[in-house]
Amino acid sequence: MSAISAIKKPAFGNESGERELYLFPFTDDDFHRIRGLIYRVAGISLAPSKRDLVYSRLARRLRARLIDSFSEYIRLLESGDKLEREEFINALTTNMTSFFREAHHFPILAKHLGAIPRSNHVNIWTCASSSGEEPYSIAMTVVEQYKSFNAPVRILATDIDTNVLDKARRGVYSLDQLQKVSPEQLKRFFLKGDGKNAGFAKIRPELQQMITFRRFNLLDEQWGVNEKFDVIFCRNVMIYFDKETQYRILKKMQPCLHPHGLFFAGHSESFHHASDLFKVCGKTVYSPNN
Repeated sequence: MSAISAIKKPAFGNESGERELYLFPFTDDDFHRIRGLIYRVAGISLAPSKRDLVYSRLARRLRARLIDSFSEYIRLLESGDKLEREEFINALTTNMTSFFREAHHFPILAKHLGAIPRSNHVNIWTCASSSGEEPYSIAMTVVEQYKSFNAPVRILATDIDTNVLDKARRGVYSLDQLQKVSPEQLKRFFLKGDGKNAGFAKIRPELQQMITFRRFNLLDEQWGVNEKFDVIFCRNVMIYFDKETQYRILKKMQPCLHPHGLFFAGHSESFHHASDLFKVCGKTVYSPNN
């Protein structure tokens, strides 16, 4: 790698609150091209105010690839390097999640499952599963409702970020991340670590086997999702898309849901612009407008 000289530009706060200089040239045109690329490949709409955040996250990729400038990095992305495009998406996606986040949804899920005949096979899709807290929370709710790890329920957990999917598959969490998990649930669904693993807990295999993790881009033309779902969790995803992209995704998602299925959205999301597709049936809960 050729020597990189620190360019004397104003410092800014990075994500850890530290101060950092621009070590790589980062022009308005670079930022414009990055905004356009992430919108095309992932549908994410970046506001102008996200410039420093973009620099902070992508500078790590430049260092990892021994690249001296953002313009060179953008050329790499535009050349069609598939693996680096994945890392690019991973770097710019936000993964805020927790166990039983937006807790009011889970009693609604349990009630909905209770109304489905026990002889029926149930499909659930969590389409932005992040590091696994959401699908595992759903799986715990399923086991508690069916009183069995062998419930006729399949959970498909997808995300565009391959790094968080790897963490989800491992199913290992710090005890601090499990504060919303009750002591009874912790005992039933987790294996607590000891020795060098003290302070961590791992999801029990019986719970993991209920879930299939898979990389998935909601912007792909062909989804490859053939089954109908009884429940779809699509929470705190649409906030990153503009209204046009939201509608396009919702239009593809609606036929994936059974006529009496439930669609769970995030607390700050509203789909009034898609009222021809979904109708409100609870607090951030929708059903198909068939």
